[in-house]
Amino acid sequence: MIDRRAFVLSSTLAGSAPLLPEISLRLASELLPLWRRTERELEAAGVPPPYWAFAWAGGQALARHVLDNPALVAGREVLDLGAGSGLVGIAAAKAGARRVVAADIDVFAAEAIALNAAANGVTIEVVTDDQIGSARAWTTILVGDLCYERPVAERLLAWLGEQARGGARVLLGDPGRSYFPEATLTRLAVYAVQTTQEIEDREVRETGVYLFGEW
Repeated sequence: MIDRRAFVLSSTLAGSAPLLPEISLRLASELLPLWRRTERELEAAGVPPPYWAFAWAGGQALARHVLDNPALVAGREVLDLGAGSGLVGIAAAKAGARRVVAADIDVFAAEAIALNAAANGVTIEVVTDDQIGSARAWTTILVGDLCYERPVAERLLAWLGEQARGGARVLLGDPGRSYFPEATLTRLAVYAVQTTQEIEDREVRETGVYLFGEW
């Protein structure tokens, strides 16, 4: 049995994302060593790649937007979907959300979220069941950088449409992923997000924050 907390701590360093220096995160200093370690030690157990160890551009932009516009989440119940490191959920908590639920199907992400939330002095509820397609109605849903694969994007967008029609405020951060439907959404802001060519194809990505539906 692998100690998930120990794995996260031994695989990362305390730091912060370029666009959010005020939020502390456990981040991998290098992509390939951790990716290979995950494959070597965890792949047989069905654990997905360590997306939780990086501050992806879409999440950075969305978190920045939430911190700079706290009225978007203040006093509201918020779902951070596909939370990864928990960056977006932490930003929502800092911006005054009444309750934050961070959802990620990777149990190692859940451990990273708990560590990161504690480091920032915020309370976040972490769940590992798949929220996409659930019947529960949310008031606010935040999604950072989840449209990188067609099957996930199609399921996600169909469910977000249902939630938005039910009255949810749905905000997404995306740097132009292949399956992101930018033309059908309302762009609220654009950020130049510093990244690395280890995980992206350029060092700075223009990344938008978008509204799904109307409110």
